[in-house]
Amino acid sequence: MAENFDYDVLYIGAGHGTFDGAMPLAAKGYKVAVVEGDKIGGTCPNWGCNAKIALDLPAQVLETQKRLQNIIKGELSIDWTQNMLNKHKVIDGISGAIKGGLEAFGIDVINGYGKLSDPHTVDVDGKSYTADKIVIATGLRPHRLDVPGKEMAHDSKDFLNIDELPVHIAIIGAGYIAMEFASIANAAGSEVTVIMHGDRALRGFNGEYVDSVVNDLKEKGVTFVENAEVKEFHEEKCKTTIELSNDRQVFTDYILDATGRIPNVENIGLDEVGVKYDKKSGVEVNDHLQTSVDSIYASGDVAATGQPKLTPTAIFESQYLTSLFSGATKDAIEFPAIPSVVFTSPRIAQVGVSVEEAKNSDDYTVEEHDMTADWYRSITNEKIAKRAYIFDKEHHLVGATEVSDEADSVIDSILPAVALKLDKSQINKIVHLFPTIGSDAWQHL
Repeated sequence: MAENFDYDVLYIGAGHGTFDGAMPLAAKGYKVAVVEGDKIGGTCPNWGCNAKIALDLPAQVLETQKRLQNIIKGELSIDWTQNMLNKHKVIDGISGAIKGGLEAFGIDVINGYGKLSDPHTVDVDGKSYTADKIVIATGLRPHRLDVPGKEMAHDSKDFLNIDELPVHIAIIGAGYIAMEFASIANAAGSEVTVIMHGDRALRGFNGEYVDSVVNDLKEKGVTFVENAEVKEFHEEKCKTTIELSNDRQVFTDYILDATGRIPNVENIGLDEVGVKYDKKSGVEVNDHLQTSVDSIYASGDVAATGQPKLTPTAIFESQYLTSLFSGATKDAIEFPAIPSVVFTSPRIAQVGVSVEEAKNSDDYTVEEHDMTADWYRSITNEKIAKRAYIFDKEHHLVGATEVSDEADSVIDSILPAVALKLDKSQINKIVHLFPTIGSDAWQHL
């Protein structure tokens, strides 16, 4: 442990890139501090994952009822006010619980905005704190379009706290956030227009599966405007107006700017101390998550590791740093297969080698399955259910992707087979509960 510093490790930021590793590190006897200028827990529990799922569940129930309307009678609808109240009930206590957990392990929680002043010092509102090692875990924030009238637009944090759902919502962007919120708003009764910069949504996911989701949203009434450059926002005819390229206009009640997320690297002393970073990808790190300054590390979404900027990645990195700092390992970080999912309706989930990568290589075999005829899917009358498995030359499972209402559960179920690259004989030794979606997922392996 450090003797000449206030702390052994000081974290700037209190999201998953911090607390999942900070608590076990403190439990090992290390003196730890966490600096946070906003809510403890960061984006995921407060303005991201947890809030989104709380609002999305009623939409999923509604979709199930529609497929079973000959069995479950009546017209159901989402009460947005109650949906939002339930979201607050579910998540509002999480931040305090995380803070309580940190403090229970003896971690000092310092409220304020931290800024590096030298390789071992962080200034917080005029007071300095020193540490043997510092971890930058400042995460990402919503990107905002820089166009005339930009103050009229809202971001994901705003949408997740909107008390009354607008009649019409225009969503700019076609990534995770845009597509998920389009699904939720549409299910809740809003008219939705998605404004796309290009002609493809959800880049990075299997194009065929993305098309299934987009076409399904179109059938539900969502409008997609492709190849559109946003020029300006202004008021016209008692409506908020979005001026687009090629003399197109969209009239709306609410603009959601979902044009991506960018790393929080400004105004935290990186330039002053000499920490290298990129404004798009984040803080540069080596294979030990160490920055260009030996005593400073980075974890979570702000770290430019080349891995998906997702909660599971942040958790893994934070826990790796605990092992590194405590001496449990000296090895470089080895990332496992990181799963990802888009919580649209239906969902798309994937892990490992992608279908596109596999089809462009002789090293892999792709097995594709239409799951709609499977008995388990027939129970809920699913109309969209497809899955692809990717095997290497030794027939180890190295990737999988699915589009369906339970794609997230399916990919989570088979994740061990991908992470451990199980072969056919090993897979056959695993017995699953029946009847479950998990047993359905494994039967084609």
